[in-house]
Amino acid sequence: MSSGKQALGNRTRCSVLIVDDNRYVRRELRVLLPLAGDIDIVGEAADGREAIRLTTALQPQVVLLDLEMPELDGYEATRQIKARCPACRIVALTAHGYEAARRQAMQSGVDVFLVKGAAVDTLVQAITERSES
Repeated sequence: MSSGKQALGNRTRCSVLIVDDNRYVRRELRVLLPLAGDIDIVGEAADGREAIRLTTALQPQVVLLDLEMPELDGYEATRQIKARCPACRIVALTAHGYEAARRQAMQSGVDVFLVKGAAVDTLVQAITERSES
């Protein structure tokens, strides 16, 4: 799977890897996102090291990533993912909406920064916006 894109009729689906240390958050996103948009969940990871390994193996278009995780936080995982898969978009979904976290995330290579609890439509748009072009 090189591009992670799948054509479905005239629509293009977006492949997404979910990364969050909370299994309930992962489960909710895994169920909700495909219902809300043209999104295929290709895998899940519970920490930054697993995220890097799965991103390299699965080549998703988007990694939906929590920033605060065990083993390797989302900031360092983003740097390593971008070094290995520069075309992969990173959407950070975090409980910490303060400006310092946003700056650090963007410096790490995060493409989109969202606070957990954002509307589903906002999340779907952040995931799919560049995948459609």
